[in-house]
Amino acid sequence: MDATLFYVLVGAVIVAAIARWRGWPAPLLVTVVALAASFLPFIPEMDLDGHLLLNLVLPPLLYSAALDVSFVGFKRSLPQIRRLGIWLVLLTTAVVGLVAWLIMPSLTLPGALLLGAIVAPPDAVSAAAIGRKLGLPRRIMTVLSGESLINDATSLTLYRVFAAVIAGATLTVWDGIWQFAIAVVVGVVVGLVFGIILHQLRMRVADPVVIGTFGLLVPFGAYAIAEHLGGSGVLAVVAMGLYVGFNAPRTDYTTRQQEAPLWLSADLLLESFVFAYIGLQFRRVLSDLGSESVEHILLLSGAVLLAVLFVRPLFIYPAHAWARWRERGRLRRLERMVATGRFDARRQKRGRETITEEQMRRRLTEPALDWKDNAVISWAGMRGVVTLATALAAADLAALDVRSSHAIVVVAFIVTVATLMLQGLTLPVLIKRLGVAGDVDHEEDAKAIAAVRARSREAGKAFLAAQREQWAAKYGEAEMKAFDAFTMRMTRVETDTDRVQEVEESMPRPSYDDLVALTKGWLHVRREVLLAERDADNLDEELMRELMTAIDAEELALDTKGATRPQSRA
Repeated sequence: MDATLFYVLVGAVIVAAIARWRGWPAPLLVTVVALAASFLPFIPEMDLDGHLLLNLVLPPLLYSAALDVSFVGFKRSLPQIRRLGIWLVLLTTAVVGLVAWLIMPSLTLPGALLLGAIVAPPDAVSAAAIGRKLGLPRRIMTVLSGESLINDATSLTLYRVFAAVIAGATLTVWDGIWQFAIAVVVGVVVGLVFGIILHQLRMRVADPVVIGTFGLLVPFGAYAIAEHLGGSGVLAVVAMGLYVGFNAPRTDYTTRQQEAPLWLSADLLLESFVFAYIGLQFRRVLSDLGSESVEHILLLSGAVLLAVLFVRPLFIYPAHAWARWRERGRLRRLERMVATGRFDARRQKRGRETITEEQMRRRLTEPALDWKDNAVISWAGMRGVVTLATALAAADLAALDVRSSHAIVVVAFIVTVATLMLQGLTLPVLIKRLGVAGDVDHEEDAKAIAAVRARSREAGKAFLAAQREQWAAKYGEAEMKAFDAFTMRMTRVETDTDRVQEVEESMPRPSYDDLVALTKGWLHVRREVLLAERDADNLDEELMRELMTAIDAEELALDTKGATRPQSRA
């Protein structure tokens, strides 16, 4: 089994590498190749425990995804994410459960609802890969990524509830709600505790290798402890990832540069294995078909697949219209409060921070999504590892009979592969036909960057002016001329580069360490401006990260030059 696992990993990574080289969606190609390979006689059957698969694969994948999600964007899109990650999962579970129970009464209603909870959560790995390749707007990517971070928690909580009912426990609707509330609270608290500890460690330990290693281990600990305490391991990992990712710009730049390629490699390895494993289950599924009428099980699978495909758009469009109607009502109330002068008075009376009308308006509105955006989101419902792993875990439930467990595994597999193939292959066509990919706000990004750079330039000038006073007390006139030349170069207002270089070379120079400290201070000021603009919601977090990466590269070049500087010039 160990050798088989290794061969699967290597083969999956090779196929994924070819897909990336050719510009194809890697998850789809890996799944197709694995499906074909499952028919080869020398490929042994892989039999992994579903719980083991979830515990090994889900925590690092969720943590890596949460690190990349913009917390500011996540917070602004939270109403949309909550609708998809909670209410849509509940609706899908109910509809699929009812359909499955009507077609196969032997499942029983709790068993049918268990199947509904298993197939309810989409996996955004494929959708995100396609969206990034085609350049989907950030507003859509944020919703898809955010949905994938919380819908697993909803579905796994429902899975535990229905599994307990099947095992004989007597649970009411209020018991289910209470379990969900406990899962959310405990999961988020555990995640935040782990996130705070990891962030403090990242701030105090300068060794990026050690920090990267802890980063690989901590998601497993947060997931396991949250599950042990009755909480949601998924939410624990997500809360930790969001907290660490939001505060990552405050850590040393070497930590960020170390962990970025580390998590990219881990994602490639884990995602390749997961989709290869999904494809390799095809032979097992065919053998399971023999335990039940082929026509009956295929009818059930087809009905569940149709329910999964149609429930999503039938929920998204009415829910979006309802949200827009409520939003307009909130804005009208705000306008009446402003017109009557009650807005400012109410804020001051409650002693809360001063909030402008524009800030309040932004808080009351969701990021705008039109019908084309919702069409893409509606069709980006591919299922993945959580569906298959929970189905395999359900097959081991002692309270389920053999026929029901086989039916759940077969249906979950067919729905997963069918959505990957059908939606995954047609989603790029839909995006191109609707022209959504071209609707990226490059002009707004350029304006935001220009505004940030202007503020950064002013902050940098203030920093250099303060530093000049300290240098004037330490150095003479000749060194101050070099300082002024340095200032001209850093603020990029010099008009004669040769003359600046001539001044620097002809005059006595300050110590190298002082110049390095001055340059790092300048970079620190620019980082602080970026963080302030992000926190004030004036700069998109993803855009901030791109600008931060450029600053990190400047500091790396500075440190690299210092490390290779001849000792004689020290």
